[in-house]
Amino acid sequence: MYDFHTHTFLSDGVLSPIELIRRALVRGYKAIGVTDHVGIGNIEYVVKTLVVDCANATDRWDILAMPGVEITHVPKDDIDMVARTAKELGAKLVTVHGETIVEPVEPGTNEAAVRSAFVDVLAHPGLISYEVARLAAENGVYLEVSARKGHSLTNGHVVNLARQVGASTVLDSDAHEPNDLLTLDLIEKIAEGAGLNKEEAHALLETNPQNLLVKLGFGPVPASDSSA
Repeated sequence: MYDFHTHTFLSDGVLSPIELIRRALVRGYKAIGVTDHVGIGNIEYVVKTLVVDCANATDRWDILAMPGVEITHVPKDDIDMVARTAKELGAKLVTVHGETIVEPVEPGTNEAAVRSAFVDVLAHPGLISYEVARLAAENGVYLEVSARKGHSLTNGHVVNLARQVGASTVLDSDAHEPNDLLTLDLIEKIAEGAGLNKEEAHALLETNPQNLLVKLGFGPVPASDSSA
């Protein structure tokens, strides 16, 4: 399994970075992105801490742990700057907190995210428009299918638009607690519930994550045990 969106006590999660990674390994993960919420004020502390812990975990255990950020409720006009700063500080993965229907995210956040050359994943993009989804496809920004309650309400819409425009999708937990981490059974059910056929589910759960890892500069990661 692969997961590009998780949180620790560096933002609003409950586990330390190293414990989150350890629990993900035991759960069967092959790769995990640790993407705590950041804005301009806390980005340096968060990224520098995650760089150290992710390197330690990757070196000692059979899991790829990627230090990252989720740019959250940052004014849309500053998203590109914050994303660039994250990469300069050592983040390997930059996600943006998209326009979920269950939070008052600033309109235009989705578009600002997919226009940035420094953004890798647009998390829970809500009722993303056709044009913004098309821009995501053009610019290689992955759209998230979410396992998190609330955010997941628009998974079907996201999948449908991604299919129409040729955008790539990945399934993420948005984990804040240990029980939020993905399982093989859960990811297959989420893929089916989003309306994906078997071939599309395999792309969501296996092919697209592998392609994203290559885009991020990592070598091939051994295939997960998912039967999707």
